[in-house]
Amino acid sequence: MPDDNGTSENFIVFELAGTTYALPSRHVQQMEMLDNITVVPNAPPAVEGVVFSRGQVIPAVNLRTRFGFERVPLELRTRLIVVNISGRTVGLVVDSAREFVAISSSAIQPPSDAISGLSGKYLEGIANVGERVILILNLDEVINLADISVGDQQTGTAV
Repeated sequence: MPDDNGTSENFIVFELAGTTYALPSRHVQQMEMLDNITVVPNAPPAVEGVVFSRGQVIPAVNLRTRFGFERVPLELRTRLIVVNISGRTVGLVVDSAREFVAISSSAIQPPSDAISGLSGKYLEGIANVGERVILILNLDEVINLADISVGDQQTGTAV
């Protein structure tokens, strides 16, 4: 549904801790069920481990942990969204991924100053789509784990 200027963007919509989020589909390589995660020693807390996906080993970032939500066991609905941005490929572990949606640029508002700080930096915008509020993620910030303190990290895992 284009806006007055005819611009809209396609997004992958997913659920996390009861909230609806979206990622620009241009950064999504694939979505898949989560089979096996190999734990990596001394990784940042949000890095669940690594997964083997379509011939490559990629880090798996648990978005629940990344956003400060309670970690829950992986289940059948859990999905891995493999994204590529700025030359980096990362898997994002989410509760469920269910939709592909075109969102008009006029439906997207910048995050309010009231959501400043850590939670606000992950948000690119907030969209009203029908009766739903969808939080659009700033993917560069989400996969930037340099700001997480993990003590004396001696791992070669680059996320």
